Amino acid sequence: MASEPPPARREPLPVSVKVVFSSIAGLAAVAVFLAVYALGLSALQEQRSQHQLYASLRGLLSPSSPVAPRIGGVIPPGTPVALINAPAAGLHNVVVVEGTSSGDLLAGPGHLRDSPLPGQAGQSLILGKSVTAGAPFRHVTAFRTGDPITVTTGQKTFTFHVIDQRVGGSPLPALPSGGALLTLVTSTGSGWLGHLAPSHVVYVDATLVGRPVATPAGRPVAVPVSELPGRSDPGAWPYLILWLQGLVLAGVGAVGAWMRWGRWQTWLVAIPVLLGVLWGISQESMHLLPNLL
Repeated sequence: MASEPPPARREPLPVSVKVVFSSIAGLAAVAVFLAVYALGLSALQEQRSQHQLYASLRGLLSPSSPVAPRIGGVIPPGTPVALINAPAAGLHNVVVVEGTSSGDLLAGPGHLRDSPLPGQAGQSLILGKSVTAGAPFRHVTAFRTGDPITVTTGQKTFTFHVIDQRVGGSPLPALPSGGALLTLVTSTGSGWLGHLAPSHVVYVDATLVGRPVATPAGRPVAVPVSELPGRSDPGAWPYLILWLQGLVLAGVGAVGAWMRWGRWQTWLVAIPVLLGVLWGISQESMHLLPNLL
């Protein structure tokens, strides 16, 4: 009886093909992690920041605090300046920070620095994200005329009533003589994918009930372009490039460790390092997204 021929040996893939496949798999893994971070992990980070900011602002607002919250002059970006509540939009004790760059809004809604604080004379603008970092302003379009918004600053608690909702290019609201306006700014879209793929900026205007308080002198008269609605922060590029270089080095180190130590020993060492580098890449990438996204 004739013996069966031995099975044909499978030729190993060329090194160049392995490199290409590994590179594609690595890029896919980075893209997946970025998506998970933007839509999930950044929300956890925002919640943590909000808890810390709330504790800090509550302490400053306490009558026994020797230090009062900042209400004028040049306030450092990231400083908690207000507490906003608006049940109609799902806002409950949300802390507003000073500054509106993409990085500032990772901690929560931000106050445009060249506008007065809420309750002071003039138009105050607060920007918030609609998709990433917990999306605190995703329900801002649910406001209806007359809905209340309360804002607490170092001066007192102010009540506003919504008067209008508009998109970019619409006529600006008239500022009441000697009064104050509050404008919430975010991004939105149309259709069932509107919240995931915002296409335009939306503004919700509210007028102050009662008289405004004094506006301290020394406020900034202009802000960088990166802090305007819908802009990103290109200053993050150098840091992102450094993190990407770190990812390449970590990948090369992991391959070398695999060849020397074996699979499981390499995974134990490489996974924490790679996750840390991916986290850094994701954080810097968020700065490159439009600040309202």
